[in-house]
Amino acid sequence: MGTAIAAVITAAGSSARMGGVKKEYLVLPETPGLTAVPRGTDGAPLTVLGAAVNAFADCGRIGPIMITVPPDAGDCEYAARRALARLPRQEVPEIFFVPGGASRRISVHHALSTLAGFKPDYVLIHDGARPWVRPSLIDRVIDAVILYDAVLPATPLSETPKELDGGFVKRHLRRGSVVLAQTPQAFAFKPLLAAHEKAARRELDESLEYTDDAEIWGEFVGPVAVVEGDRANRKITFPEDMNAP
Repeated sequence: MGTAIAAVITAAGSSARMGGVKKEYLVLPETPGLTAVPRGTDGAPLTVLGAAVNAFADCGRIGPIMITVPPDAGDCEYAARRALARLPRQEVPEIFFVPGGASRRISVHHALSTLAGFKPDYVLIHDGARPWVRPSLIDRVIDAVILYDAVLPATPLSETPKELDGGFVKRHLRRGSVVLAQTPQAFAFKPLLAAHEKAARRELDESLEYTDDAEIWGEFVGPVAVVEGDRANRKITFPEDMNAP
């Protein structure tokens, strides 16, 4: 039996910084001269979520795929299904929709709990708002997680970071020792699920909020390896981010 690899794609947020417009369901605009926009069966551009899922479906090494959707809107799963309706292939991995929670960590935890019944060896977790992820990056992350059990892609900084305290510079950080983390992050499944359960208890007890799966792994399991990321793998946060990299 081969290695079982699943994926979680997060799309349960409110898109508040997009003015409340659900960014994952928007159609990617065409920007002449820049990165080609992923297209569906009819040749038209895919949605943000559709493009992200398409890259994982195209990988050929992943299944099932869990997509988190907002828990408080009955039409969100319908909208998500419409966003995926035009994937340019006949066969795709099984795709499931999981109600999210009040935070990204809770949403991922819900998806992991649902995935437990499929008994995957590894799981990749990706932001649904990163539509330009390439299969080559996904393959690189999969190869690394099989070696290291926990991995994230990252890109180097092009500007010098500073740590602030009360509006003043507290520390002058070395650019070479700081990176920008991307997704998909990937982990051995069972330890990650156990780590999320510990994180959930700590959030309740200490009013904390974990925003990153690598942070949870690092606190409750161990080190996280880093592989080369992709500058084109940007996350859409603001309206101007919709333009292709």
